[in-house]
Amino acid sequence: QVQLVESGGGLVQAGGSLRLSCLASGRTFSSNTMGWFRQAPGKEREFVAGINWRGSTTSYADSVKGRFTISRDNAKNTVYLQMNSLKPEDTAVYYCAATRSVVITMIISRYDYWGQGTQVTVSS
Repeated sequence: QVQLVESGGGLVQAGGSLRLSCLASGRTFSSNTMGWFRQAPGKEREFVAGINWRGSTTSYADSVKGRFTISRDNAKNTVYLQMNSLKPEDTAVYYCAATRSVVITMIISRYDYWGQGTQVTVSS
């Protein structure tokens, strides 16, 4: 069992930065592939970034490549999402998720555990 709690969301101007954190509880965190997803009002939840258990492999949605960076610290049971050059279209609720898959996946149904989400609002 893994429980996830996101933090770090807020209101920022376009071009600004935010760093999201996801604190996990549970002994299996270090073996889970982790992902960040987001859901904007009226839109479906979408994959943003993923990282494998070791932190050696990452994957990003095309819309955030070059602006967002996912990382993890297994000693702290935490995964991060550094978001730079934010745009109004990045406004959404951001969710952290964990999967037992050994490879990064963009498929929502493959993720076994989810956090409650944190709101990110980017003003123009």
